[in-house]
Amino acid sequence: MTTKTVSSSNSPIVESRDQLIAHFAGGEKPADRWRIGTEHEKFVYSVADHHAPSYDEQAGIRALLGELVQHGWKPVEEGGNVIAMSGADGSISLEPAGQFELSGAPLENLHQTCAETGRHLAQVKAAGEKLGIGFLGLGMWPDKARAELPIMPKGRYAIMLRHMPRVGSLGLDMMLRTCTIQVNLDYASEADMAKKFRVGLALQPLATALFANSPFTEGKPNGFLSFRSNIWSDTDPHRTGMLPFVFEDGFGYDRYADYMLDVPMYFVYRDGRYIDAAGLSFRDFLRGELSVLPGEKPTIDDWNDHLSTAFPEVRLKTFLEMRGADGGPWNRICALPALWVGLLYDDAALDAAWDVVKGWTIAERQALRDAVPKLGLAAPIAGGGTLRDIAGPVLDIAHGGLEARARHNGSGDDETGFIEPLYDIVRSGKVPAQRLLDRYHGAWGGDVSNVYAEESF
Repeated sequence: MTTKTVSSSNSPIVESRDQLIAHFAGGEKPADRWRIGTEHEKFVYSVADHHAPSYDEQAGIRALLGELVQHGWKPVEEGGNVIAMSGADGSISLEPAGQFELSGAPLENLHQTCAETGRHLAQVKAAGEKLGIGFLGLGMWPDKARAELPIMPKGRYAIMLRHMPRVGSLGLDMMLRTCTIQVNLDYASEADMAKKFRVGLALQPLATALFANSPFTEGKPNGFLSFRSNIWSDTDPHRTGMLPFVFEDGFGYDRYADYMLDVPMYFVYRDGRYIDAAGLSFRDFLRGELSVLPGEKPTIDDWNDHLSTAFPEVRLKTFLEMRGADGGPWNRICALPALWVGLLYDDAALDAAWDVVKGWTIAERQALRDAVPKLGLAAPIAGGGTLRDIAGPVLDIAHGGLEARARHNGSGDDETGFIEPLYDIVRSGKVPAQRLLDRYHGAWGGDVSNVYAEESF
């Protein structure tokens, strides 16, 4: 989630709705300036007893952040607490229960992306070895109840933790017990954004299936392959989902702005603190009628903050975020951007991907999204068959898109190698969660604690 580093007082005042729409247009870039921004979260645990460290304990999250200074990271404070780090590789931030996130820098190619991931993992592992801390690559805590987990000292999280139970039964699980991999990608124009948004939404269930990696809750199988994905179905209906309007004729910046104006607010950030605005209307804010800041109008920073509080399967800011994947190991952190870059950053691949999904109805898309958390690649698709039937062809499209980009490393390799772990999943027919369940019922003898030895970075 977003970490604030500056006050909104320096940001332009929004006088009209047109400025909100223009904000999206400001993200447009020619293809030679398109970049790849990869975000990935991991669970932090004590090697000694597997507990989730609190912020302030001796070998806790504060200490972990402090260790990263020697690797060139600079602290970002809120209320006197270091709650993030900034550096050449982007930013490191804390999710609500101490999940550790790298929001990577915007990079030109996947070779750079995977190298960045490798640097980050080497740094946190070195810091963790000093503190007796390990890092786990899953989509959901396999053995922790909510009550066992610490809360990080970030103002926006206190507001969200209060609000979540009012609007859904699983929002606290989303905040406290999940990890994801995401990739942020650019667009050239409003039409390009709309086409990428549609392909991204329609194929997001495929990414969810390929990366499904959260089959355990509190030490036992939970009946899902991606419980993390299922959690979003009962988090907050006002700010989640498949956004059917994206597939309507004429979809563009204006329609997405309308959607976001209807998403209830969480907070406003002023003078270094978060003001609780949970459930209030950004439309009222635009009129200067927000009850917690009477007479004030929003800034562009306020709009940016508000955009970060919606959680659909694909999200628009001044770039597009692909949000469907569970957390996992290094090779899948590299594979997720490879999938989406291959599909969305080459025109022929984008057209071919749209051909796969353009005939699906809204109801069929929703049915697929609803089925995937439990069924993975076995989820039925429109027209008959299962998701596995199109998985290979879609990967072939992405592979072709990566070939066409022709971005090579110093050894002459292109980017296609990064997608290979996904081919392995499709060939086997077993998503990562199914492999975990096989071990749970087999070699682990029903003891989920074995996951720490086998799935840690």
